[in-house]
Amino acid sequence: MFGRSKQSPDFRITHDSDPSETLLVGLSSFGFAGLTAADYLVNHLNLEQQGHLTVEGLPAITPFEDGRPRHHTRLFSRDDLDVTVLVGDLFVPAAVGQTFADAIAEWTAANGVEEIGVLAGVPVPHGPDGHQTYFVATDGYRERRLDDSDVRPMGKGFLDGVNAALVERGLTSPLEVAVYVTPVHAQAPDVEASIRLVEAVESVYGLGIDSAPLEAFAAEVRQHYSELAERMQEREGELPEDRMYM
Repeated sequence: MFGRSKQSPDFRITHDSDPSETLLVGLSSFGFAGLTAADYLVNHLNLEQQGHLTVEGLPAITPFEDGRPRHHTRLFSRDDLDVTVLVGDLFVPAAVGQTFADAIAEWTAANGVEEIGVLAGVPVPHGPDGHQTYFVATDGYRERRLDDSDVRPMGKGFLDGVNAALVERGLTSPLEVAVYVTPVHAQAPDVEASIRLVEAVESVYGLGIDSAPLEAFAAEVRQHYSELAERMQEREGELPEDRMYM
């Protein structure tokens, strides 16, 4: 178990240019809905890699494609678009979520990032009517982005891990934070859940994103996510229980 001690992982962010005021985050988690959605945003919006995150003291992975390695957590943006997207293949255990969130929050504060939107899937029992995207957001984010949105607030429950730590930062600093959550199934990736998250981002930010090609996109990277899923199954003991949302 990691604690906030000398043994805590050391997360470091390198960025080649000034990031945007808005940071959208998709991490390796349940159903890979948020990760798939963030990956799709990068491809659909033709964003370019502008930075990356490294970590010491935590088991890491090095993804590769066509024999070429890449960083597991990368930052993408475009000069004419006020959105930076963080795509994180690395699974961050709930126990070190606070440390990871601290690194992100300190970087945002130093670089003029004003808000964070986290895209996430949650493995909760649900029927067809539950196939929606919900939000948990600080008051400033709600007033700025969600007053005229069709995305509904999550009714009751609690956050943990990275999501909880980032929202807590939003409660105690000028940073505004929202977590967009949607129910996911066991398969990886849960394409329908990813589509719902992409549609939520489009409804809030109006980036001109078409979610229709996402299913074909997910099929192209399915093997990649399947391998990530296998790694997560090996570390099931570090996953939080699925009773955090109601």
